[in-house]
Order: sequence, then structure tokens, then C-alpha cells
Amino acid sequence: MALDFAAGCIGGAAGVLVGHPFDTVKVRLQVQNVDKPLYRGTFHCFQSIIRQESGLGLYKGIGSPMMGLTFINAIVFGVQGNAMRKLGRDTPLNQFLAGASAGAIQCVICCPMELAKTRMQLQGTGEKKSKRKMYKNSLDCLVRIYNKEGIKGINRGMVTTLLRETPGFGVYFLAYDVLTRSLGCEPEDPYMIPKLLFAGGMSGIASWISTYPVDVIKSRLQADGVGGVNKYNGIMDCVRQSLQKEGWRVFSRGLTSTLLRAFPVNATTFATVTLFLLYMRDGEECSIQDPEPQSVQLQPLQTQTQSFVQQ
Repeated sequence: MALDFAAGCIGGAAGVLVGHPFDTVKVRLQVQNVDKPLYRGTFHCFQSIIRQESGLGLYKGIGSPMMGLTFINAIVFGVQGNAMRKLGRDTPLNQFLAGASAGAIQCVICCPMELAKTRMQLQGTGEKKSKRKMYKNSLDCLVRIYNKEGIKGINRGMVTTLLRETPGFGVYFLAYDVLTRSLGCEPEDPYMIPKLLFAGGMSGIASWISTYPVDVIKSRLQADGVGGVNKYNGIMDCVRQSLQKEGWRVFSRGLTSTLLRAFPVNATTFATVTLFLLYMRDGEECSIQDPEPQSVQLQPLQTQTQSFVQQ
């Protein structure tokens, strides 16, 4: 289980560095004022942020996910492994249930982390150097919100986070399991790494598509009140107002940048985790000295990756 947590930390850090700029664009598109939009679309948003705020503008709020996502991935892979062990049989349904349980548990860290990330990403929009910074960094953001609103404030958006993460992680692990089995990923396969990258990337895309409308509402609720004015009274009020003003298309705002981000981030995360575990397990096997040399039979990758989630 210790390897699961270590692999999750490494995979999480790699994923954040690759995908944060896309996430900044996603949040800006999701919460921008539809009456006075700053951005016409994904690529215009990218160009505008770089032109107005420099390339560093794309990395606003990265401190929060760098601190949080490493722990989140460690929790997710660790909990998913324990859940698979308890469930016993390696079936698609059990993969979904184990992933869903992991997704639900990590919300305790994910919700405050994403609240700080969202607030930092929106701070100083369109300014290269913010004239007045409300928050110094992600930690300062959470402290200020806590001092003003208490525990309820730093858990703003918790219900929508649960509604997104629980089924989302179920789909995530289910899709990865199905794809690695279908592609025949095995350690001796010369194309193993490209196959792992493809399976991880497509799993991320499937996960995001399955819950994206909920993510739009979550972002809007967590961004609400940034300018000192609260627009929404809750989840249903946010859904109602968003539909009235923008129609059903509101639930796909920022989807392009999300999918562009989902593939490289999740390809990197899953491939890093899987290869790290295979490398560490091979090292452990080599360190064991037997009185009589024995030939070692390589197991299919699916069996090995399932063994790490069941330890």
C-alpha cells in the first residue's frame, strides 16, 4: 500500500505541471460574465492571458493543486487498492465501485483545494501585475475565507464536488481497466508505454465527459462572491439562472480546454503510476536472494497493475 501512495504522489505532481494552464483557461471560460464576455473561446482565452498577464498567468493558483493533488492521488490510488482488496473479485463493476469510493473520500481535500485554486486563477484577470491582490497565495486564500466564513466557507461547493468526483473516478478506473485489457498491455510489449499513455488519456477524457456539467456548476459556486456580490443561493438556483441566461450550452463551457488538458494529464499520471509500481516491484523481487535460482515468469500488465491496487 505504501507504494500505491508514493506512486500516486509522483503521478499527481507530474499531472499538475502538464495540465494547469488548460485548467486556468477552463475556469475563466466557465465563470466569465455572459453579458460582457472577455474571451471568445479556448484559444482566444489562451492568447489573451499570455498577452495581458504573461505566460505566468496560466499558472495562477498552481500552488494549491501542487500541494493538494499529490495527496489526492495518493489517497485515490491507496483507497482504490484497499477497496478492490475488500471487494475481492476483479470485475468491471468492482473497478467502478472502488474508484467511486476513492473519489468520494478525497473530496475532503479536493473541495478546499479547488476553491483556493479557482479564486487564485480569477485574481487579477487581464492584469500583468495586479494592482490590489486579495490573496497572497493559496494558503492565504483559505485562511482568509475561513476567517470570514468559517468551515462552511472553505467547503463551498462540497456537494457538487461529491457529485462530480464519485461517479467520475468510478468511470476513470473502469475505463482504464477496460482499455489496458483490450490493448493487451504487457511488460514485454515494446509498445507498452504508448498503450499506457493512450489508456490513461482516454480514461481521463471519459471521466470528464461523464460529469462535466456538474463541474461547471461547481466552478460557478466556488467563484461566487469574488467581487463581493453573491449571485447564487445554492446549486439549484445556480442551475436555474445559468440555464435561463445561457441555455443548455452553458454546461459545455470550457469543455475544449478540459479535454485538451485531460488527455496529457491523465496519460502522464496513469503511465507514471503504473511504470513506477512495476519498476519498484521488479527491484523488490531482485533484492530477494533465493538459495536456488528460479526463473521468473512475467505476468501480464493487467495482473500486475491490479496487484498494486489490491495490496
